[in-house]
Amino acid sequence: MGARACYIYIRGEFYNESVILQEAIHEAYKAGYLGKDCLGTGYNFDIFVHRGAGAYICGEETALIESLEGKQGKPRLKPPFPADIGLFGCPTTVTNVETVACAPTICRRGGAWFAGFGRERNRGTKLFCISGHVNNPTTVEEEMSIPLKDLIERHCGGVIGGWDNLLAIIPGGSSVPLLPKSICDDVLMDFDALVQQCDVVKCIARLATFYKHESCGQCTPCREGCNWLNKIMWRMVKGKSQPSEIDMLWELTKQIEGHTICALGDAAAWPVQGLIRHFRPSSSVAWQNIRQQRLQFKRGPNNR
Repeated sequence: MGARACYIYIRGEFYNESVILQEAIHEAYKAGYLGKDCLGTGYNFDIFVHRGAGAYICGEETALIESLEGKQGKPRLKPPFPADIGLFGCPTTVTNVETVACAPTICRRGGAWFAGFGRERNRGTKLFCISGHVNNPTTVEEEMSIPLKDLIERHCGGVIGGWDNLLAIIPGGSSVPLLPKSICDDVLMDFDALVQQCDVVKCIARLATFYKHESCGQCTPCREGCNWLNKIMWRMVKGKSQPSEIDMLWELTKQIEGHTICALGDAAAWPVQGLIRHFRPSSSVAWQNIRQQRLQFKRGPNNR
């Protein structure tokens, strides 16, 4: 590309981290690794640190570029793609920091070494951020395709209450459908854990609230849909919903999914779809029973 500048975009909440990063960049300038005539090569290269304002949507590459340009962090229509017209109209490559962090080791040891981890089409290592009801929440680098159960037990000390206490997991963060315990024993994914004592409906409702808050409002299906997802999910949490609202909720997610500029709409719809797909009662009677169980759970065992 012949790039002459690099921008490191970091969340505004990470103040201490941004200060440390800026100090490291100053050290690199003093050592001659950055700036004019880097290490006597005749090549000029500068790095700038830009702190965001905390918008989740700026994780999308074109929204990030808009933010860097001083605009609202809203995704762009594509094409044109950033590789053609990106930051300030210049060809731009947007790369996740995890990818950049792997590059030096791959260059030193070679691609074959890195590809030796994992399995076919899933080579290399991955950072797994494990949270929820595990004994020791952590972030760990492991090879791709590690069994989910091994990942939890090796690095987190297992699920609180034991593996049989697992209800479901949300693989890949909050933006994908949840998976029930029945298929978790051998699944090869990363996750957030949920246990049987948790109210899974309330968990998904909290995710709906998050996506409602983080939607930039540019696309009508996302802006309006996330608002209604949030309303209906919290009606379910409070025991005020009807069985017919499950079908309404499913149809709503389908109107959001695939109808937005960026993937935030999909991310908001998929957890709700996973909830309905795997935990939907088979009849209205069963739904009423589950609603009553949730109300009893809210009151506590001594007030049933």
